[in-house]
Amino acid sequence: MIPLPEPQLPRLYTFRRCPYAMRARMALLEARCEFEALEVSLRDKPASLLALSPKATVPVLHLPGGRVIEESWDIMRWALSGSDAEGRWSRAQSPENLDLLARNDGEFKRHLDRWKYPQRYPAETLAPEAHRDRAVEVLLQPMDARLSLTPFLGGEQPCATDWAVFPFIRQFAAVDPEWFDALHLPSLHAWLKAWLIHPLFNACMHKLPADGVRLFPCMD
Repeated sequence: MIPLPEPQLPRLYTFRRCPYAMRARMALLEARCEFEALEVSLRDKPASLLALSPKATVPVLHLPGGRVIEESWDIMRWALSGSDAEGRWSRAQSPENLDLLARNDGEFKRHLDRWKYPQRYPAETLAPEAHRDRAVEVLLQPMDARLSLTPFLGGEQPCATDWAVFPFIRQFAAVDPEWFDALHLPSLHAWLKAWLIHPLFNACMHKLPADGVRLFPCMD
């Protein structure tokens, strides 16, 4: 295999609507990291992505010097832990926040998939609504309790955990917005609504052209 040329800037292989890629972009933007982004067509993945990461799932970050980071939480660590004067990474390492991350990436994601895409799981014995309700119990209720005490999971200011779980809760809420809005989770609703209009999220969702690599806009 011919080695790929090293990028001049960090290059992120991403997909706009993927929650894992979304949280990686948010962390890179929050860290004021200038980077290139390549929007990946999931039906026609570029040869460069396949060469870097045979698993070929986004996000993948290719760094100057040749290092490849293939997991979204590891990309967040790279972006946020180097200069952490504000504690954006360190506050995410509390036992409570690590527990929420594990719930989000584990059982919550499992129930979310079976609620949003029941046709993908024909052998599943539980009804989609049972997965929906279990997802609320697993993550949303504990988060609402936490957020009733402080505005963010990071306390008075957000931390990596806020950015890591937000895209998945956004996805969950969009499956049935009317039902979700009726849930009695006032602190979680306020937190989600604030993130949906946050400049960081708007920058993260900047639409990329599909014809090549572009410099991703950085936060001011």
